[in-house]
Amino acid sequence: MAGRLFAVVGPSGAGKDTLMAAVQAVRPDLVLARRVITRPAEAGGEDFEGVSEAEFMRRRDAGDFAIWWQAHGLYYGIPATIDAALAAGKTVLFNGSRTVLAQAAATYPGLRVLLITAAPQVLADRLAARGREDAPDIARRLQRAEYDLPAGLDVRVIRNDGALEVARAAMLNAVQPERV
Repeated sequence: MAGRLFAVVGPSGAGKDTLMAAVQAVRPDLVLARRVITRPAEAGGEDFEGVSEAEFMRRRDAGDFAIWWQAHGLYYGIPATIDAALAAGKTVLFNGSRTVLAQAAATYPGLRVLLITAAPQVLADRLAARGREDAPDIARRLQRAEYDLPAGLDVRVIRNDGALEVARAAMLNAVQPERV
C-alpha cells in the first residue's frame, strides 16, 4: 500500500511547523519529515538538522535527499527516508518551498499541497517574535508572502491566523484518509 505525501508550504511566519506538530500530537501515525538545513542548529525555530554547506552537498551527492532546494541563502533537504515511510503506507508531511513543488510532484505524482496562510500583520509579528531576522529581512519576507503555485497541483488552503485549534482541525481534515 502506497502512502500519501503532503507538502506544507506558505510564507515565513505562517506557522507551518507549529501546525504540523499540533496535527501530529492528535495523529501520531503521521510522519513529519525533519528537514536538513545549512543553518546552525542553535538558530532555533522549527525542528531541523543543521549542517554545514559542505556536509549538505556531500549528502546530496550521496542521494540522501528525496527533495532539496535553495532559498534565502540556505540549502534545504528532505531525507530520502520518506520513501520507506511512503512504501509502508504512511502519510508523510514535509515543510517545503513553492520553488520545489513542480519537481516534487514529478517525483511523487500523488503529491498534495497544504498552503498555510495568515494575514500580513500576523506574519510580521511572528517573524519578529522568532528573532532570526531584522526589520529589512522581515520586510523582504513579507514581500514574498503572496505567490502563485505551479498549475495542476492538488492544493488545499488553510488559514492559520486565528486560534490554532481551528487551523489544526482544517489540517486534520485535509490529511484524512480518502474513503472509497
